[in-house]
Amino acid sequence: MKGVILAGGLGKRLDPLTRVTNKHLLPVYDKPMIFYPIQTLVDAGVRDILVVTGGNSAGDFLKLLGDGSEFGLTHLNYAYQRGEGGIAEALKLAQDFVDGDKMVVVLGDNILLGGIGEEVAIFNRQEGGARILLKSVENPERFGVARIDKACLLEIIEKPKVAPSSYAVIGVYMYDKTVFDIINTLKPSGRGELEITDVNNDYLHRFKMTYGFYDGWWSDAGTFDSLLKVGDHLYLNRVNTAGGE
Repeated sequence: MKGVILAGGLGKRLDPLTRVTNKHLLPVYDKPMIFYPIQTLVDAGVRDILVVTGGNSAGDFLKLLGDGSEFGLTHLNYAYQRGEGGIAEALKLAQDFVDGDKMVVVLGDNILLGGIGEEVAIFNRQEGGARILLKSVENPERFGVARIDKACLLEIIEKPKVAPSSYAVIGVYMYDKTVFDIINTLKPSGRGELEITDVNNDYLHRFKMTYGFYDGWWSDAGTFDSLLKVGDHLYLNRVNTAGGE
């Protein structure tokens, strides 16, 4: 099982913080943001990991992460994304690295407490296809949202004006090698990007998609509000675990 972390993009929603660095290098409480998705994969038993990044700060990832030994890895792989063409376009850069294996993809600004090891194990036993994780949230309109009827996943709608449910698709995607064939068929959306939601719906419409409900704590950290929320949660979690300051 290969692990892919997508940490490119311009981070425009966090301007001016991202004028001089990549979003995923910003601090989230006491660690750089990129540390969290790497640790999520490592804790799930994934040891072969690729970090896809881009922009002028790409070299800073190498200086920060090195060979990944801080996370118990013997090697950490890197790929460079030119421009900003969406999550699916960034994932294309992982094709040679994945080399026909199954993969777990984590968005670099996603913070997960509780782990994904059980879900990865389920997908590992699954005969191909894809698997996504859903989480009930207060503001699903910010994300891809699941339309569900009687426990049947019917469709994923990207950032709908009116959400069909409270279940957001969190930034953890599990795919077989056919994901790259799907990406090659995509057309840019109205945002000029290759949308990961289109990839997921392709699997779904071919009955090759399974899903689970994530019961751990999860948030993205891609806006000022969510970046602050994550930092506050991690601080309070640390204080409560330590029994107070």
